[in-house]
Amino acid sequence: MSSRVSEAWEQLRASCEQCHGCGLGATRTNLVFGVGWQDSPVLFVGEGPGQQEDLQGEPFVGAAGKLLDDMLAIIDLGRDNCYIANVVKCRPPGNRDPSEEEQAACLTYLYEQIALIQPKLIVCLGRIAAGALIQKDYRITRQHGQWILKDGIWYTAIYHPSALLRDLSRRPETFLDLLSIREKVKEICPELYL
Repeated sequence: MSSRVSEAWEQLRASCEQCHGCGLGATRTNLVFGVGWQDSPVLFVGEGPGQQEDLQGEPFVGAAGKLLDDMLAIIDLGRDNCYIANVVKCRPPGNRDPSEEEQAACLTYLYEQIALIQPKLIVCLGRIAAGALIQKDYRITRQHGQWILKDGIWYTAIYHPSALLRDLSRRPETFLDLLSIREKVKEICPELYL
């Protein structure tokens, strides 16, 4: 990564830390900016931090994070060769869904992360991320696992790991979605499997 790109990441993070574009900035313990390889061709996007993420300042570190790590292992990826971010960078109180206003206030930062990473493939974790990035009225129960090409980037969505912790019946179809993701990553980003 060039020093110019590294500086852009630092500036973006600093902007996020100073942000009070919505009420979430006032209630957070830590900013949850993102984690992983900033040059990765694969980006995973969740909806927002939960309690453990807010405490540690890193996305997906609680029970859902452990499941996400297992899901990444199924497709031969890990936190060292992909990037993980969220639609909103601060925890909504009580782990509620982020409001449309909160998402709108934070989406610019996510778009800037996408511009810096330049991923070839984005996996939305859950309906909120899919609604923000793929299609406003995205229906996760009907559309999960489908691929769409937008602006040169392949997008798909799968159930959020926390949803899979609550509803085990969704795991078999998610496993098939993960296999599809692995095949697409091998096709589009073969360098990750060398």
